[in-house]
Amino acid sequence: MSHSEPTQTNAEDKREARVPEPEVLPGAKRRRFSAEYKQRILEEADGCTQRGQIGALLRREGLYSSHLSKWRQQRSLGQLEGLSPKKRGRKPQDPAVEEVARLQRENERLRARLEQAEMIIDVQKNFRSYWA
Repeated sequence: MSHSEPTQTNAEDKREARVPEPEVLPGAKRRRFSAEYKQRILEEADGCTQRGQIGALLRREGLYSSHLSKWRQQRSLGQLEGLSPKKRGRKPQDPAVEEVARLQRENERLRARLEQAEMIIDVQKNFRSYWA
């Protein structure tokens, strides 16, 4: 039995029952940094001249050195907009592409109905010629 779980004793059974911890911890969330924040941190890091100042900056801001590396790389490539967070997920489709797909589905449906109608007409023709 762990020391973090309180126990209760049932007077009737003389058995121990474990009471779960009622606190629910929130799940981790992905952090997003604005372009202005990234630039401010890069400027502060560039201004660090003494040993240990960058480490103190990273600890104070809760960042990793890989953040600085990536942000510096983006800045050197001239991707100012690259410092802004990217929208994740599937890219929205062009409305024309959606319209073409809809029309193709409708075309296939109509072709199937036409084929069925032609088959019915052929059966009716054959039926008439058979009984005539």
